[in-house]
Amino acid sequence: MQGRVHSIETFGTVDGPGTRLVVFLQGCPMRCAYCHNPDTWDLAGGEVVSVSRVLERFERNRPYYRAGGITVSGGEPLVQTDFVSELFRTAHEAPYGRIHTCLDTSGALFERERCSALLDHTDLVLLDIKHANPQAYDWLCEWSATDAWACADELARRGIPMVVRHVVVPGITDDPEELASLGKLMAKWPNVVGLELLAYHTMGRHKYDDLGIAYRLDGTPALDKARLPELRHIVLARHELFKP
Repeated sequence: MQGRVHSIETFGTVDGPGTRLVVFLQGCPMRCAYCHNPDTWDLAGGEVVSVSRVLERFERNRPYYRAGGITVSGGEPLVQTDFVSELFRTAHEAPYGRIHTCLDTSGALFERERCSALLDHTDLVLLDIKHANPQAYDWLCEWSATDAWACADELARRGIPMVVRHVVVPGITDDPEELASLGKLMAKWPNVVGLELLAYHTMGRHKYDDLGIAYRLDGTPALDKARLPELRHIVLARHELFKP
């Protein structure tokens, strides 16, 4: 089984527990206004890599991954569901011991039946909730929130632990009402085990010029990270209030 890979990070520390091998796949149907990797959008890009090659890289450094595992990110991993399913299945059956698997996804293209085999071998999901308001989500991502909600609902049904990620963009997703709505939304899913608020930055801005793509957030400043604890409190206060 082969997939198209944008890049591989051998010592990732922010995409799941412990130190991890992070595989960034090529291809994404969404066009999020703040995306800092537009070079991952094209499914025809990247390099063709086999499941066995990914696992060989993991095994080469297995002692460093003792408390970690493999994370697949993107792009959008659900574009290449068959590849990720096979990678995670093989990771769980690794001859030198089961490897912890983590899926970093926006939920785009999620379909319960198509993703069933993948979720059978997924230990943790980092689910990126772009916006708590469906209409604003449509504008921000040029994609419907329906897939993300369906993905979260299925993860809750299966009891797969889920960490909610949310990029905080000044003037777009930093509004207290929007953050409170995110907390209320999270309360629907009893499998939520964490919340990561990510500060919007402009470090990938130059890639749009290089690719000849218009950048929709021109003029939007990076978020001051000092605001994150306050904004996190707004989300979690609402979450606890509405928790079933």
